[in-house]
Amino acid sequence: MTINSNKLSRSLDLKDAVAIGLGAVIGAGIFVVTGVAAGIAGPAFIVSLIIAGIVASFNALSSAQLAAVYPQAGGTYEYGYRLLHPLLGFSAGWMFLISKLAAAGVVAIGFGSYLFQLLPLSSAGFYSITAIILLVIANYFGIKKAGAINLIIISITILSLLYFIINGASQIQKENFAPFSPFGLNGIAEASALLFFAFTGYARIATLAEEVHNPEVTIPRAIIITIITAIILYVAVSIVAVGVIGTEAMASTTSPLQRVGENISAPGIEFIIVMGASTAMLGVLLSQVLGISRMMLAMSRRQDLPAFLKVIHQQYNVPHSGILLTGSIVVILVLVGSFQFILNAAAFSILLYYTITNLAALKQPQHEKLVHSIIPALGLIGCIAMAFSLPIKVIISGFAILLLGILLRFLIKWINQ
Repeated sequence: MTINSNKLSRSLDLKDAVAIGLGAVIGAGIFVVTGVAAGIAGPAFIVSLIIAGIVASFNALSSAQLAAVYPQAGGTYEYGYRLLHPLLGFSAGWMFLISKLAAAGVVAIGFGSYLFQLLPLSSAGFYSITAIILLVIANYFGIKKAGAINLIIISITILSLLYFIINGASQIQKENFAPFSPFGLNGIAEASALLFFAFTGYARIATLAEEVHNPEVTIPRAIIITIITAIILYVAVSIVAVGVIGTEAMASTTSPLQRVGENISAPGIEFIIVMGASTAMLGVLLSQVLGISRMMLAMSRRQDLPAFLKVIHQQYNVPHSGILLTGSIVVILVLVGSFQFILNAAAFSILLYYTITNLAALKQPQHEKLVHSIIPALGLIGCIAMAFSLPIKVIISGFAILLLGILLRFLIKWINQ
């Protein structure tokens, strides 16, 4: 096997970039987290969803502005290094890896559970691990192949959600929206923080910036299209779900849309929802492998991670070591099956990541800015407010994982001296 350390090739167009963004956003959030949010805020979680979408939009515009000027692999890791401080850049990259690896484990388990409902021929765990192996293989043989597979996956997911919306809209009962806000502003705020994570997948586009055609134009467009499409889909699906079964029923299950489907009269709707959930999880998992391996590549180039992660396969032009390591870690997480500590810390981690994104956007010189400075300022305020609305144990565990990463960084740099 021959390898080199050249740059990645630009193989993705606007369609591919949007599909990767949507594949990262439309997953566990819409099929699972909406039910949890419904239990926290009642029907008013739809307001929480809009608030989360607005804050995510501010972050998305900051990411688009930065990616237009710095179209390299690594996203906020790169921006933090260039515009703020190497330690802040590292913090963004490390927290991205922690949050996305934890999320990949959860999504892989979720995919196995949903596919088991369709094909109870083997165990859910077998399906989870098989999916990881197949997606690692797809990633290994080139970004273009992975992009084509992702486009098919996200198309099936979106079509299933549209089928759900169209058939469920006529069966909405307005009494299910009352009382609208049984838990008041506190419930809305807590649900907003929870739902924010559902929108954060658009960062995957910026992380893959080195593999996108004409990134200065394509990436901002792809990010904006992704976030607008995601908000519209999330709101429409949530209105139908609440209108058909109410928030109490949504909150009582880990598969709220499947429960809604049981109450909608439409041919094959339950099968279509489960199939859509399965492909949604698969799409998120594919995008996680893409994003994590590219972040490992960017961090290893600056000796923030071991050097073997920066080599690029000569034939397939992918960071194959990062892809294989990512797949191995996710398989271990699936086998362990319980990593709540890391998952809780991941919630704080991703907010820290976007806090650094907005700080970097504010630091950009005026001639590089595509949006007014008020946009990253509002995104920064939103991230900080949501981060410190989380339980104190989550915040402490998040900082503990960050400290562990910083110590690892110093160790790697000491070894390489």
